Amino acid sequence: MIQTVKSIHFCVHGAPVGKARPRVTKSGHAYTPQKTKDYEAIVRACYQSQVGRGRFPAGVPLTVKITAEFPIPKSTGKKRAAALLGRWHTKKPDADNVAKAILDALNGVAYPDDSAVARLVVEKTYSDQPCVMVAIVGEIPEP
Repeated sequence: MIQTVKSIHFCVHGAPVGKARPRVTKSGHAYTPQKTKDYEAIVRACYQSQVGRGRFPAGVPLTVKITAEFPIPKSTGKKRAAALLGRWHTKKPDADNVAKAILDALNGVAYPDDSAVARLVVEKTYSDQPCVMVAIVGEIPEP
């Protein structure tokens, strides 16, 4: 059986946002913070505007690569800022929280469920053009 590789690439412009922990009210009701909901909506909108309605079918193992490019802090001097470009970002948010926000936002949009993600690569760097670049590759069996 021959495998067809399908790939989807898109970009979310702006500073990456990590998925925040659910908040719990005094009555015990859990909810997702608004900042997380807003960012996930932006991710979905970027996906739909750049990719359209392309979606991987259920049962297809996926490889997802997420490259999160963070802005250099405004308080950083010009020399230091130039030295930071392209270097690893080791501050918050954590790489796994950035990935969780992206993967959860794409549930039901790019794939039926993020449990299909068999391989995940996440990188965090500094950039003067903050964004998140997402590549999703699936191996689809030929009928």
